[in-house]
Amino acid sequence: MHRQDSQDSPLFGEEDDNVRLKKSNIRHPLASFFHLFFRTSAILVYVLCDVLSGRFIACMVTIILLLSCDFWTVKNVSGRLLVGLRWWNQVDEDGRSRWVFESRKSDGVNKTSSAESQVFWLGLTVCPIFWVIFFFSTVFSFNIKWLAVVIMGLVLQWANLYGYVRCKVGGKSSLRKMAKTYISGQIFKQAMKETEKT
Repeated sequence: MHRQDSQDSPLFGEEDDNVRLKKSNIRHPLASFFHLFFRTSAILVYVLCDVLSGRFIACMVTIILLLSCDFWTVKNVSGRLLVGLRWWNQVDEDGRSRWVFESRKSDGVNKTSSAESQVFWLGLTVCPIFWVIFFFSTVFSFNIKWLAVVIMGLVLQWANLYGYVRCKVGGKSSLRKMAKTYISGQIFKQAMKETEKT
């Protein structure tokens, strides 16, 4: 009997080169670089704006462009390539908005490396914390002219963080199932302990 090896086609239109990776390799150095470049550049321009240039408008436009490039790059490129996740909003024919969260099918070959995954999640989680700090420092110092820029940084970076956490963990129903399973397991363990005591 002829045995045929089944290979899933790569998700998201990626080419499959059938190369087995060491877990520490960075397979997509350009995507890894730009994943961190735009977000750290926006933070650096914000912090060094008064030192680099006294012109508020030039700094504001630069930061907004960097934040927009970061949002697009993380959502459309680095999430797919580095960790195999993607999310988007889809409008149905009846006009309802629906969020879609996807993750790459896990087959025998590990298509993402641990180094790329660490770069992705580190950049995705650390940088929004800076924008939260900037928000509070802007509000408490009454530096209102920067408030719109800081809010834009918060919204764009937290949107990507939320989207990818939903992709990684699953939808609300999965979260509810996990919580119910955990709670019912704890109740069962407690009941077993009580019956052993009697």
